[in-house]
Amino acid sequence: MADPTQGTREGNLDAPTRHPLDWTNPEFMEQQSLDAELERVFNICHGCRRCVSLCHAFPTLFDLIDASATMEIDGVDKADYPKVTEQCYLCDLCYQTKCPYTPPHPWNVDFPHLMLRAKAVAFERDGVPLSSKILSSTRAVGKLASIPVVVQVVNAANRNPAARQLLEKTMGVDAKARVPEYHSPTARKRLRDLDGSGEAVPAGRTRGKVALFATCYCDHSEPVVVEDLAAVLQHNAIPTRLVEQESCCGMPKLELGDLQTVKKYKERNIPVLAKMAREGWDFTAAIPSCVLMFKQELPLMFPDDADVALVRERFFDPFEYLAERHKAGLLQTDFKTSLGKVAWQVPCHQRVQKIGPKTREILQLVPDTEITTIERCSGHDGTYGVKHKTYALSRKLAKPVENRVEQANPDHFTSDCPMAGGHIAHGLDDKPAAEHPLSLLRKAYGI
Repeated sequence: MADPTQGTREGNLDAPTRHPLDWTNPEFMEQQSLDAELERVFNICHGCRRCVSLCHAFPTLFDLIDASATMEIDGVDKADYPKVTEQCYLCDLCYQTKCPYTPPHPWNVDFPHLMLRAKAVAFERDGVPLSSKILSSTRAVGKLASIPVVVQVVNAANRNPAARQLLEKTMGVDAKARVPEYHSPTARKRLRDLDGSGEAVPAGRTRGKVALFATCYCDHSEPVVVEDLAAVLQHNAIPTRLVEQESCCGMPKLELGDLQTVKKYKERNIPVLAKMAREGWDFTAAIPSCVLMFKQELPLMFPDDADVALVRERFFDPFEYLAERHKAGLLQTDFKTSLGKVAWQVPCHQRVQKIGPKTREILQLVPDTEITTIERCSGHDGTYGVKHKTYALSRKLAKPVENRVEQANPDHFTSDCPMAGGHIAHGLDDKPAAEHPLSLLRKAYGI
């Protein structure tokens, strides 16, 4: 193949930008066109290799090249390309933190969205196993598992070694992986009396009243985190309520390449959110992946949808929101309890929001609190960290984070992603256990 590196400047001095995902173009789903783009980008990655330590996708690619007859990408059988794709869980770190050839560089490398395209082509052609469909249907599974009485049975089964072996055989969930505990009542039921009353005081980009997107995971498995978020906002005199109704944000289906189901969820969520945005509400959620879905992925999938753009502008990471209030002198700093030494793992999907370390900025306002920042992926990514075929790899990816936590010897370990935090804490035998930063902030306030 032609060398794509000829005649073009090396590296990129410009901030990365992103092109819309052209997923409705018929060429997007053409295997021949996809293979040509995979070969082009893989050849560029082969000549760079900066991302080798980020995840298992890049070592897989480079091993294929190095084992080929030519030791170049033209020696790799295109039938082996899916071996790379299946190791990418769309963390976006290669795009955001490593790749020197992202747009506006003329080589136009967007590795995560190329992997997403490959997943979408494979999904349309072959579908996915029933187990993957079930595991990615987080709202449906959560609703079923959170039914009173059922919830006790599900949680007991998830703690039973024999039941876990059966789950591994039938659903491909590794028997050693930590799986969510379900709760009844859910977060939305616990907070249904939130009425959003009070005076909204705008500050910076915030309009001063917030509707909470509970998320599938927190609603059913971490309801206390949503309660903590509501308590922190109310302590800061911010009128707070729940989003009127919500479906899954779509991230689990996006990671499967099931773009039509992402569209279906978007058509349920966006009209509700856009209506509330026009009524003056801002939005936040306690899981970075859900926030990123509304901030980045849906706007890139639907670039001409005015309602999607409106919701994007009104969606905030919780600590991004609090930082905006703090800049205006409107954040309460009446902390009652210090946090001591805190080890903070920065989730990938929070980093790629390009908001800076807002969690650290806010937690450091607590007197006698020291934050150790760990900017490395947990290796969890929803299902990657629980599936039997990838669980061992996810543990290897988490190990450097676990080492950093142990070295910090903290009083608290925290991650803005509850799944990432739980995965890392599991590798540490819960010494220390994971706590959400919102829970730590509520503890510091003494509320």
